[in-house]
Amino acid sequence: MAWPRFLQRGALLTSFSHHHLAVFLLTFFSYSLLHASRKTFSNVKVSISKQWTPNAFNTSLDLPAEIWSSNHLFPSTEEATLFLGTLDTVFLFSYAVGLFISGIIGDRLNLRWVLSFGMCSSAFVVFVFGTLTEWLHFYNKWFYCGLWIVNGLLQSTGWPCVVAVMGNWFGKAGRGVVFGLWSACASVGNILGAFLASSVLQYGYEYAFLVTASVQFAGGIIIFFGLLVSPEEIGLPSIGAEESSEEDSQRPLIDGAENEDDYEPNYSIQEDRAVVQVKAISFHQACCLPGVIPYSLAYACLKLVNYSFFFWLPFYLSNNFGWKEAEADKLSIWYDVGGIIGGTLLGFISDVLQKRAPVLALSLFLAVGSLVGYSRSPNNKSINALLMTITGFFIGGPSNMVSSAISADLGRQELIQGNSEALATVTGIVDGTGSIGAAVGQYLVSLIQDNLGWMWVFYFFILMTSCTILFILPLIVREVFSLVQRRQAHSLNE
Repeated sequence: MAWPRFLQRGALLTSFSHHHLAVFLLTFFSYSLLHASRKTFSNVKVSISKQWTPNAFNTSLDLPAEIWSSNHLFPSTEEATLFLGTLDTVFLFSYAVGLFISGIIGDRLNLRWVLSFGMCSSAFVVFVFGTLTEWLHFYNKWFYCGLWIVNGLLQSTGWPCVVAVMGNWFGKAGRGVVFGLWSACASVGNILGAFLASSVLQYGYEYAFLVTASVQFAGGIIIFFGLLVSPEEIGLPSIGAEESSEEDSQRPLIDGAENEDDYEPNYSIQEDRAVVQVKAISFHQACCLPGVIPYSLAYACLKLVNYSFFFWLPFYLSNNFGWKEAEADKLSIWYDVGGIIGGTLLGFISDVLQKRAPVLALSLFLAVGSLVGYSRSPNNKSINALLMTITGFFIGGPSNMVSSAISADLGRQELIQGNSEALATVTGIVDGTGSIGAAVGQYLVSLIQDNLGWMWVFYFFILMTSCTILFILPLIVREVFSLVQRRQAHSLNE
């Protein structure tokens, strides 16, 4: 039965040491800090837009007229908003390209070095972008674009590295729950970024960038001296060695085996390990692994929707309902709360079923309904927060699941067993493809909103969510069929 088998697997969680806890927390907060700096930019868009437009649009800012006449970038807030959307697109495109590269680099260099370098150097770029330029009153569109391209490349070192480190320490035993809870790091980072930005925004948006950049830089130093990238560094057995002794662990949650109960390994893991030379797989080999391309394309659509909420939700609340920027920043936290709960609960259910795609499909189907409901939210903060949480559950939850647990499954499936140098590459491919979709989406969101209004933006989100389901439909059908066969086999045995 699936439930006792899950309990048997889950019992392995009790063997986790304090090293596992340290790795969980360090990787969790390292990526949270990276996301916090991104969220800061999202949360101060209204303030930046005011700063970049003429004094006629900024009666609340008592700066001399000559400063506006010499330094303002745009004639209106609408054009400033469009440029902010362009910066989001530029960031995500460079982030996407960087993910493909960072995944390959992460599988070939020390993950701790790559992660620490990315955090510290990205923090410096954020400081220059948001703080130093404002202190010097230096405003230049091309300079901003160049900095944000570099920031995207540097931030891309984060996700492939932290997923690879987690994959090195945590095996399939309860991976959906562990990774579901851990993938809340992005949402926690969003909450942290919103809190830090709103707490110092009254002093100027440059101080929001200063605070998050400083905290992120300090986090990078801690990672360099404190993170253990694999159990082997302290003489513990690797995850592959522990899993090889369990027959059930040889059944990937993403494979297409028609009858899992008839599976019997007919080879010696120890003999294979003696002859297999561990070496990083190529980019092409990683793309050809089962499930990588379908999930990558699906994630391109899903991350488009998720990141649109991430980048535009505070602005939407201020623009559409007329709420104050600080209030909108705090209210947007509820979307991330829904994502945290959704990622953990969906991961738990997928562990029980030992299948990911059906759980993902059901959540995305319900996400369509939640998007329809949220698009019609009244001008009431309590109702809006409730609908936002539900939407975050069904959009952010599946997004966390694909980018963490499913990526780990794909990078450690049976075809590459014995080769641990694939997880960062596979994670980079999935998240990189997703970021390309998100990059295109940010420009389209600003374009659609400017020409058609916010309601058409939500129609666009519904279309992309439906496309997510379509891309993984073959996997959904195959895994549902496998579940039916397994239940029929158990019924016959009883």
